[in-house]
Parts: sequence; C-alpha cells; structure tokens
Amino acid sequence: MAAKLKKGDKVVVLAGKDKGKTGAIVSVDPKAGKAVVDGVNVAIRHTRQSQTSQGGRLPKALPIDLSNLAIVDANGKATRVGFRMEDGKKVRFAKTTGDVI
Repeated sequence: MAAKLKKGDKVVVLAGKDKGKTGAIVSVDPKAGKAVVDGVNVAIRHTRQSQTSQGGRLPKALPIDLSNLAIVDANGKATRVGFRMEDGKKVRFAKTTGDVI
C-alpha cells in the first residue's frame, strides 16, 4: 500500500500526551507503523560520557503511532490523505481542500 505519511510531511498529533502539537516527520517505520516527529513524544535519555560525546540528560524524540498523526493542509487543519491519478502519476491529495500534497 502507498504511504500516506512520508518523511518531511508536516503533521499534527491527534491523540496522546502531545495532542495538538505539530511538527515535521523525521523518519517513518512502515513495518512497525510508527514515525518519529520533531519535538513530539520527547523523553529524557541519560547517556554516559565518552571520549566522543558529552554525557548527561539528552532529550530524544521517540516513535509515535501513525494512526495518531494527521497531515496538515494549506489552511493549517488536520486532514486525511487520498490518492488520485494525474498525468499518469499517482499523487497524494488533501481530502479537505483537494490540493495535491
């Protein structure tokens, strides 16, 4: 199945502790059905100091389920993603506005 959400898409969180927050997708794991969104679902990870890196408490964005994310349309609202053929190519479009993503 084609990917409705891809790396670089601007999304909004629909459910969970970060509901309402927006950010860009950093990476997607389609097999697990999860994505890492910049600035969302952030946890503190404690790392030991080494010769290459400074140790301490580092914030890290953890994966969030794709079902809890929705793409943001041109109006800044959450929308669903549809597919259609244009000039022989399959393109994604926003269901609310009909604009190509």
